[in-house]
Amino acid sequence: MTDTRDRLLDAAADLFYREGVNVGVEALTKAAGVSKRSMYQLFGSKDDVLAASLERVAPGYSATLLPEGSAGTPRERILHVFRVVEEVAPQPGFYGCPFLATSVEIKAADHPARAVARRFKDGLTEFFRREAAAGGAVDPGQVAQQLVMTFDGASAWGVMHGDGVNGQAVRMAELLLDAAGVTPDREPGAGQ
Repeated sequence: MTDTRDRLLDAAADLFYREGVNVGVEALTKAAGVSKRSMYQLFGSKDDVLAASLERVAPGYSATLLPEGSAGTPRERILHVFRVVEEVAPQPGFYGCPFLATSVEIKAADHPARAVARRFKDGLTEFFRREAAAGGAVDPGQVAQQLVMTFDGASAWGVMHGDGVNGQAVRMAELLLDAAGVTPDREPGAGQ
């Protein structure tokens, strides 16, 4: 059953990202090569499959987005995230942040996939808050929220325009960090 579950979640992650959350159960099970019966034995509903597929992609997405280890200044570590967006946005097959895309499509606040998306965004916000605090930000919580909004806006812009974000994501993040007092030469924890 593990192989069936893996195939189903891999197919779901791919289909929901490329085509949106309204992909039908028939198309989903066909792409996964599993029966509807098997899907419903593993998951109570398509909504549960969607939520589980987001949970499945979250670690890989984080690994791609966040800097490895602890090298670099807090500012460099934050800007790394925006450089990744700059790099991937113009590539074919870029459909934005999967967590944002799912949340925009699903209107019900209590949907299980929205809960997964919120947890991911809360984690990204916490990464930004922690790095901003280490970099001496005046209000790390506020700049963290602003950085996530900038990230989401850059992701949406890249999808809407289809040709990248042309350096603007990094530039906007730099402006926010400048305003918050997270300077390029500030070492982690300096002045605290």
